[in-house]
Amino acid sequence: MEVEIPVKYKSVNIDCGYRADILVEDKIIFELKSVEKLHPIHEAQILAYMKLSNISIGFLMNFNVKLFKNGLKRFVL
Repeated sequence: MEVEIPVKYKSVNIDCGYRADILVEDKIIFELKSVEKLHPIHEAQILAYMKLSNISIGFLMNFNVKLFKNGLKRFVL
């Protein structure tokens, strides 16, 4: 279930359509992908979500790999 991430700028809420794939107890963001290879744009996406939501732990998960551990990347701000 996607979770909308609110963006606040100078105490004004901006609806810009950021949506995280999974948010666990407002502490961990999971961004799910099924791509041939993870690219820097995917990393930038999860880092932006983490900064906007003020959440310090995030996981980028690619399901299109033979071994799942090869498709998992952790981010900490």
